[in-house]
Amino acid sequence: MKKIPSVNLADFLSSDKSKKQQFIDKIGHAYENIGFVALKGHFLDDKLVENLYTEIKNFFDLPIETKEKYEIPGIGGQRGYVSFGKESAKGKKEGDLKEFWHFGQYVDSDSKYAKEYPENVTVNELAKFNEVGKETYQMLEKTAKYVLRSLALHLGLDETYFDKYIKNGNSILRPIHYPPIKTEPKGAERAAAHGDINLITLLMGAQGKGLQVQNHEGDWIDAMAEPDEIMINVGDMLSRHSNKKLKSTIHRVVNPPKEMWGTSRYSIPFFMHPVSDMKLDVLENCIDAENPKQFDDITAGEFLDQRLKELGLKK
Repeated sequence: MKKIPSVNLADFLSSDKSKKQQFIDKIGHAYENIGFVALKGHFLDDKLVENLYTEIKNFFDLPIETKEKYEIPGIGGQRGYVSFGKESAKGKKEGDLKEFWHFGQYVDSDSKYAKEYPENVTVNELAKFNEVGKETYQMLEKTAKYVLRSLALHLGLDETYFDKYIKNGNSILRPIHYPPIKTEPKGAERAAAHGDINLITLLMGAQGKGLQVQNHEGDWIDAMAEPDEIMINVGDMLSRHSNKKLKSTIHRVVNPPKEMWGTSRYSIPFFMHPVSDMKLDVLENCIDAENPKQFDDITAGEFLDQRLKELGLKK
């Protein structure tokens, strides 16, 4: 594939069975071959998107000493602020050229997971920051639920197979700021080549050049969404669970050309994670003589812990 396919969630939600099946076939084919799609028909409206960008720009414009108040020690960067250069891609010693914020799950108070997750961090300086972040989180989580339902059907599972695993799941909304580049980066990129950890990632802010995806021939192709689209890709958890039937594709955010170094870039991925005790064991119907089982059994929590240590976010 040389281009990222585009699909419309309205087709999956349609009462027309043939439209629904076409969506399932198209997204399934895309995830088996490139691991990315551009999705229209999601649950984010233009006003919410505009409000979110306003709030995150306001936050990243705060003085560094104010932002650092919200960098919480001992939680592996899972909530609040993570300062510039702290995260690096697996196997890479240079830190990525970015700073970011984490909104986490808004857990039902009677859920057993309420004690497991760190609490969300409130930014006192910005009255609407947390409210807008929460609404965005919930709309992206809703979008992700239906994408996973389509993939469950593609994999020959019950349509609602993933629902119980993503309810109160350990998902993360991550507004990222790539600040202007002031000096020649020595081996560092805005985001070095990596695969995502989670089930699927929903990415806002892929309208400008920068995001690139590596296809099966090893070529890097630009992944650019239309203004009404978000990019959605498969993460390592879902690839592992499907025995690599669905591809977790390596991607990166390259540094802009030198004449654009003075500009900031913002992108906002939503990392859809299941609950920690979901078993990521390879699905039986994804194993056959041509594609034997490729992974040991592991839970989502164990896998996440392993990967956070590899990224340098957890000791």
